[in-house]
Amino acid sequence: MMKQILFAGVIGLFLTLVGTPLLIKLLARKGYGQYIRDDGPREHASKRGTPTMGGIAFIFATVAAYFLSKAITGYSPTYTGLLVLGLMVGMGLVGFLDDYIKIVKRRSLGLRAKAKMAGQLIVGISFAVLSLQFADARGNTPASTKLSFITDFGWTIGPVLFVVWALFMILAMSNGVNLTDGLDGLATGASVLVFGAYTFIGVWQFQESCANGENLTNPGACYEVRDPLDLAVISAALMGACLGFLWWNTSPAKIFMGDTGSLALGGVLTGLAICSRTELLVAIMGGLFVLITMSVVIQVGSFRLTGKRVFRMAPLQHHFELKGWSEVLVVVRFWIIQGICVIVGLGLFYAGWAADK
Repeated sequence: MMKQILFAGVIGLFLTLVGTPLLIKLLARKGYGQYIRDDGPREHASKRGTPTMGGIAFIFATVAAYFLSKAITGYSPTYTGLLVLGLMVGMGLVGFLDDYIKIVKRRSLGLRAKAKMAGQLIVGISFAVLSLQFADARGNTPASTKLSFITDFGWTIGPVLFVVWALFMILAMSNGVNLTDGLDGLATGASVLVFGAYTFIGVWQFQESCANGENLTNPGACYEVRDPLDLAVISAALMGACLGFLWWNTSPAKIFMGDTGSLALGGVLTGLAICSRTELLVAIMGGLFVLITMSVVIQVGSFRLTGKRVFRMAPLQHHFELKGWSEVLVVVRFWIIQGICVIVGLGLFYAGWAADK
């Protein structure tokens, strides 16, 4: 069974390493280049015209890696896997429309706010509703109507509140990754770290699944997760695909992921968190996305309340650029911050399991 994870990661890596330069040539030939905001750091002006919508590469690679790994090993796709991939593709489609309008209309803003929100709501609600269906033999559905940290806890919030909660998570994380995607390789590298963590979590939950009964090393701390191994397969495919894309996306970037990629990554990360019962833990493991989102909230709130700005520019990465840090220095240091967040998150995940011994 574990071979699925290896195949998914390797195939995802290979497809983006080979496929991304082909996509770059195609996008460049059609003139699908990035438009840079006029009020950003001056150094970013040189990036104008760099091919965008690169998220197409790792979305395609992830989906292909998932199904090819299934075909090679002889295992069937699961409802959980299909729903998480569907969330990624759906959010990526919304981002693609946003990117495409930017290019065609030749402006730095794409879809109107209401249209973009409507697209995200349709995709998010569809995922949330369907994730409460398809119970397995143990009665587990892909998602749970309980809140979760390292496992489910507390009272059942009911299907309606769950849909609202899932929508909040999807919108928050997808827009968080979108805000982070402001420097070459920043969001891609940070995502690789989180998907690596979710590969480990999926494998651990599979080994310690309550369905394993007598084979558990710690019967008091088993996991009621519908398809944990499939979540690990998707995470490995994403990690490999994003690593391959990072080869071309790192500074100086030959291609940008665009909203196509950032919304897709945020969506699939939320899907992994919801289906692995680690909804609140993802805020720690994806701490860089949360930190950068909060910098925008603080900046806007402060300016509206006091007329003063806390940062030289928001999101946070541009504040440090304007302080004189080079782009590469900001990216590497922010990757370190994200790595620390992942280590803390995995530590809490393991500690929760060990505490129930």
